[in-house]
Amino acid sequence: MKKHLLGLSFLLMMGMMLAACSGDSNQASGEGDGEWSPEKPVEIVAPAGAGGGWDTTARSVGKVLEEEGIMEQNIGVVNKEGGGGAVGWSYINSQNNPHNIFVSSPPLIFVPLNGQSDLSHKDFTPLANMIADYGAFAVAEDAKWENLSELFDDMKDDPSSVTVVGTSSPGSMDHMQFVSIAKKAGVDIKKIRYVSAQDGGGMTQILNGSADVYSTGIAETVEQVKAGKVRVLGITAEERIEGDVLSTFPTAKEQGIDATFVNWRGFFGPGDMTEGQVAYYEEKLKEVSDSDAFAEIRKNYGWNEMYMNSEEYAKFLDEQKEELSGLMEELGLVSN
Repeated sequence: MKKHLLGLSFLLMMGMMLAACSGDSNQASGEGDGEWSPEKPVEIVAPAGAGGGWDTTARSVGKVLEEEGIMEQNIGVVNKEGGGGAVGWSYINSQNNPHNIFVSSPPLIFVPLNGQSDLSHKDFTPLANMIADYGAFAVAEDAKWENLSELFDDMKDDPSSVTVVGTSSPGSMDHMQFVSIAKKAGVDIKKIRYVSAQDGGGMTQILNGSADVYSTGIAETVEQVKAGKVRVLGITAEERIEGDVLSTFPTAKEQGIDATFVNWRGFFGPGDMTEGQVAYYEEKLKEVSDSDAFAEIRKNYGWNEMYMNSEEYAKFLDEQKEELSGLMEELGLVSN
């Protein structure tokens, strides 16, 4: 009898220990229900090097979360560079922890489609979209084109006569924003010559004449425009952006090309987050989006407000995949 009781006690103790371990695991992996708040510092991953759009967005949001007292826990921003974002996504997937979130944008659609990553937006939890950024097409100040119409007229005659450079790989951000506008202008996009300067040398290639057009983000052109070294032929926004320099950049639409391209940018977490965890980040990121501090940051970088909650964001991402996959299929860039 005594041995039986000892055995029963041992089994009960083991059950309690397993339950405790399971509870810790559930908390780390995002399982469970009810309200949630972080119990340790939150890590925001920028899946690229310092200075780019993901890095700038991650650090800007992290700064507002801390300085405005929106989040009690400390915020750390880390860069996980490589694979067009795939290294960072793999890191988040392996951690599977609600204290690790990351910032992303259209490459989360492009990169899986072109076969460079097995992970897609469906493997993560969309938390909130924060901003709309836009592309700019810049040329050297002494280039022969004064506007997009002149550029695309030349490209309609011979698409390969113009070299377009961007910092993203073929089939990703800088490439696709250019071909999406060029297609609407009547250019045969399958014949466009696009080169990738992933070392960040796109602007240098424009200035030294080894490339003709730089497809990039609006903010990346401002200083060289101020210096009188390049001019922006057009941007992909619906209407002109506010700002001393930014307001001088014409849109493709005002030049008769009925096309836009938005570089949405928002936050994601692991794939199995609870409703409470999602609600926590939604609330905090909405506070950031609504703050005067973040409004000033948006103005400085030429970003527009584009907040979407988790449900809205998930629907939007599915629509983006359908739209962008069609464009990539036309270019022969969708991996089977």
